[in-house]
Amino acid sequence: MSRLVSGKKDDLDNMDQTLRPQSLEEYIGQTDIKNNFEIFIKAAKMRDEVLDHVLLYGPPGLGKTTLAHIIANEMGSNIKTATGPAIEKSGDLAAILSTLEPGDILFIDEIHRIPRYIEEILYPAMEDFVLDIVITNPDGTSRNLKIDLPPFTLVGATTRAGDISAPLRDRFGITAKLNYYSDSELYEIINRTSRVLGMPIKEEAARELAKRSRKTPRIANRLFKRVRDFALVFDSDEIDTDITKTALERLKVDNSGLDQIDIQYLDALITKFNGGPVGAQTVATSIGEETTTIEDVVEPYLLQEGFVKRTPRGRVATLKAYKHLNIAKDEE
Repeated sequence: MSRLVSGKKDDLDNMDQTLRPQSLEEYIGQTDIKNNFEIFIKAAKMRDEVLDHVLLYGPPGLGKTTLAHIIANEMGSNIKTATGPAIEKSGDLAAILSTLEPGDILFIDEIHRIPRYIEEILYPAMEDFVLDIVITNPDGTSRNLKIDLPPFTLVGATTRAGDISAPLRDRFGITAKLNYYSDSELYEIINRTSRVLGMPIKEEAARELAKRSRKTPRIANRLFKRVRDFALVFDSDEIDTDITKTALERLKVDNSGLDQIDIQYLDALITKFNGGPVGAQTVATSIGEETTTIEDVVEPYLLQEGFVKRTPRGRVATLKAYKHLNIAKDEE
């Protein structure tokens, strides 16, 4: 079973396209990014050109995929999607690029996981709209094959901008970092989800849900769906505060939005490693989690909220973490 407050996508996210806004006007949050894209898109249309290549980065669940689809809608273009891990050979990328039509948006999620030798094929494709690959003949000889590509826009998304090579990063004309959402923005998103799914929610319940959603829209929508399940089974035609608190307690999501894995992480950091400093891999091993899960999903929110600090020697639990777990901090 997947973690309820995980930043990772699942089949439910992919199926429920109705929750995804279709335009910049509908998109809630990321105001500066949204305003800038309105200018960039309008200017590209006035020049009758494709939009410059776009790199979106930030923690998972903040709307990078949604923004890529909105860009396509606003440009009046088709969008074709791929993921970095799925592009293993040069032929994989060539097959994707060769299907592009003029003005298409190519969205590559987890673009930081594209192998470096595959990146080299992207360089001429992004700069000159040329596919330049080496073809190996049956007799063992090889030759260069160049194919002209139609103008297109590559939208890359990543949770690890630092893992993208400098040559690839420099080829993006537009770079945007998505930040965590405020509780008021999540409140708006939850109310929109309530309207779309046809399940009313009281104001205080919506604010309680927003407070526990880790500043992340994807998690807010997931929690709303689970609280909706409780409301339906409890024979309620509206989500109120009592149902919301009962559901979140049963789901083990606390008042700060921390779940069992977060608590295990903080508890291990404090009780097993004396509050740190300690490396992420060591903590991950101690609680049976993948290091990438710790670094990409657990730690960003804990760092943002001040439960953990990063130091040159490793992670350190803050006084806030000790208080949250009701553990006395030894005076040094």
